[in-house]
Amino acid sequence: MDKFTNSAWFMRIVAFALAALLFISINFEMESDKKSLGLSTAPEISTETIENVPVEVYYDRENLVVSGVPETVDVTLKGAKSLLINAKNQRDFKVYVDLSDPAISMGDRTVTFKISELNEKLVATIDPEYAEVNVQERVTKEFSVEAEYNSSLLEEGYTAGQPTVSPKTVKITGAKDAIEQISYVKANLEISKGLSETVNAKATVKALDRDLNKLDVTIEPSSVAVSLKVSIPSKTVSIEPKQTGKTKDGIRITSMSVDPKEVTLFGSESDLEKIDEINLPVNISKIDGDTELELDLNKPESVQKMSLGKVKVKIRTEKVDVDEESAEPVVEEEEPETEQKQEEQVVEEEAEKEKDETAAIESKTFNNIQIVPVGIQDDQDAELESDVTSITLLGEADDLKKITKDDINLTVDVSNLDEGTHDVDLAVSVPEGMEWELDSETISVTITQKDEET
Repeated sequence: MDKFTNSAWFMRIVAFALAALLFISINFEMESDKKSLGLSTAPEISTETIENVPVEVYYDRENLVVSGVPETVDVTLKGAKSLLINAKNQRDFKVYVDLSDPAISMGDRTVTFKISELNEKLVATIDPEYAEVNVQERVTKEFSVEAEYNSSLLEEGYTAGQPTVSPKTVKITGAKDAIEQISYVKANLEISKGLSETVNAKATVKALDRDLNKLDVTIEPSSVAVSLKVSIPSKTVSIEPKQTGKTKDGIRITSMSVDPKEVTLFGSESDLEKIDEINLPVNISKIDGDTELELDLNKPESVQKMSLGKVKVKIRTEKVDVDEESAEPVVEEEEPETEQKQEEQVVEEEAEKEKDETAAIESKTFNNIQIVPVGIQDDQDAELESDVTSITLLGEADDLKKITKDDINLTVDVSNLDEGTHDVDLAVSVPEGMEWELDSETISVTITQKDEET
């Protein structure tokens, strides 16, 4: 036994066995360490597509304009699944187009998308791979703005003046080719159907080519203030009383007067042209002496509105013998005498009516009535030659006693005035039935631009 253990072959076999055990032990420990660190000898390879990745463009933004670069692209990544998941969740890489070379030429060119800040163990494919872009000189030019609106949305009978814009010009920046294509710069005022009053609103400015296609440019300011004055045409006509029915026996109508004598109608110009007076039917069948009636004034269908809805009618009568009254038709059979008698009666009625009205009319003067400017634009100041004036009212004494300064309104419309001095008509509002007189029906108004705030 000792001889066998002391032999050279025995020692070699033992050494080989120990070496094999040592090798197996070391490899087993290394595999265990890799697994404990999350490492594997054959990592799982996968692919992942990330959509709508933003594209950055590097170029001289002060002097150039670049168009044609898509806002986003799709990126497909390939690599270890753990790295893909992290890249998809973090999106810590960038896709870009580099046009920052100062020597870059103008015009159309093909550029390649590039990716940066991506883990080097991942492989990226960008879709699309290329882009056709256009590089142009950056140009800024000033244009006048034209306001527009849909006139069919106005209330029937109403009209609108020329819309005013503030500011009147804008600065437009873009590629030289795009600036040269600008044919219209418009601010569209959005209004609702049935518009019947003046509108002041903001409107977005658009630059359009001659075919009304919107151009890709930058506009400063992007919106402007638009004022649209809406009004309705008016016409003042006389009120004519028309007798209806038959008077009672023994009563004769000697005069009939209306107060007020006129009414203002509002509607379309074409409809107003056809109206010269408003007929007021007065039923005289129940009249048995001098009386005063308050009657409704019927509005014509073609008229939108009237300045008043009721009027007073004064009726003067006289008593006559029944025999005399019954004899009148016999006399009226002779046409020449009837016409003459009618003319004489009209003259007498007018004379008596004028006499009654002259006696009843008085005047009253109100001093220091405030004049209020209306429609002042935000960027303007309006200075009146005088902000007070005197006005004389004419009417019946009892009515005049009830009127105070608060019942009188004097305004001047400055909404459509440019910078400078203008003579503008005063607008007068007084109680119904009153006539008025002014020393001057116009006033001098000076419009100035406000200083820009710094």
